[in-house]
Amino acid sequence: MNYQHAFHAGNFADVHKHVVLTRILEHLRQKPAAFRVIDTHAGAGRYDLFGPEAIRSKEWRAGIGAAFEALLHKKQDVTAGLAALLAPYLKIIAALNASGELRSYPGSPLIAAALLRRQDRLIACEIEPRALAALQSALRRNANAKVLALDGWMALNANVPPKERRGLVIIDPPYEEAADFTRLAEALAQAHRKWPTGIYVLWYPVKEREAPDVLARRLRRLGISKILRCEILTATPRADAGLAGSGLIIVNPTFMLEQELRVILPALGNLFSTKSQFRLDWLVREQALRDRAPDSAGFDRDS
Repeated sequence: MNYQHAFHAGNFADVHKHVVLTRILEHLRQKPAAFRVIDTHAGAGRYDLFGPEAIRSKEWRAGIGAAFEALLHKKQDVTAGLAALLAPYLKIIAALNASGELRSYPGSPLIAAALLRRQDRLIACEIEPRALAALQSALRRNANAKVLALDGWMALNANVPPKERRGLVIIDPPYEEAADFTRLAEALAQAHRKWPTGIYVLWYPVKEREAPDVLARRLRRLGISKILRCEILTATPRADAGLAGSGLIIVNPTFMLEQELRVILPALGNLFSTKSQFRLDWLVREQALRDRAPDSAGFDRDS
């Protein structure tokens, strides 16, 4: 594998993904029953924002850099409601940077580990040797976390259903190959058949519209009853350009998540770019819910 997330750690896509992740975990924590988090493509766990890769790309400056300064250091006015929604995420970032200077950024396994209770468990899977060693080091003091040296696609099928009845699967492949979009739909279909009540969070890059839109059409045909999509675009997607947007597919989203995202997405987008857009819509929705509210927020310009 050639992909190295250290070049991209803390960018706007990571912030988008991890804010949503913390909201779901906060919802799971509200009930006493244990839950399990399965991170199929966990990565290194912790990233040095002053390392050579991050210094070279500088992507984090327009992502967590902008969010950290604006929200945690109060350099931008935010509503009390938005501040409360982002507080768990920002608390994790602040704890990792105790000096107050932003130098480290956590990957999804460290974010999940920070929000586990005594009864909860994390399975973090990684196959690339250097990332695996770093992940094992990052989680070595977390008794509730287990690191598996396992290919992410194999890990998904091998770890569902968990013994806990509640939980979350994070699927965030590197997208080095166009086939990853196809594998994403296939892997979800197989896992959902085994564990239909689990929450699944699938991240995908938006570089052009064809692959994400084909993925959406495939997901609609899977027969899954609740699939929510949210995207943030910081530029117009073009086949000859780089990363223009970040997309998340959420299967079986927690109650209130959609309402929270209507507050979070425009606020985050506005931090990342004055030209940002966001989309929040249901690819599939249960009829009882569909009768209650409009189906889609479409693409909106931030205000």
